[in-house]
Amino acid sequence: MNDQELHQQIEGLVAEEHTLLEKGGTVTPDERRRLGDINVQLDRLWDLLRQRRARAEFGQDPTVAHERSAETVEKYLQ
Repeated sequence: MNDQELHQQIEGLVAEEHTLLEKGGTVTPDERRRLGDINVQLDRLWDLLRQRRARAEFGQDPTVAHERSAETVEKYLQ
């Protein structure tokens, strides 16, 4: 996956997130779970994009970067 494809995926998830959030207080439990899933997936995609950019900046192959697990990305700051 290249950077443009990553951006497209991120934009699609953000659009879905905004659609769900615009519902306000009428979000169902399933939609709430979906929002959580979207947030985790966005974190993973942004992490991958940052890895790719860092590798490119330092003259390394950005295609070697890989998507890390949700657990790794979500617990990174803890």
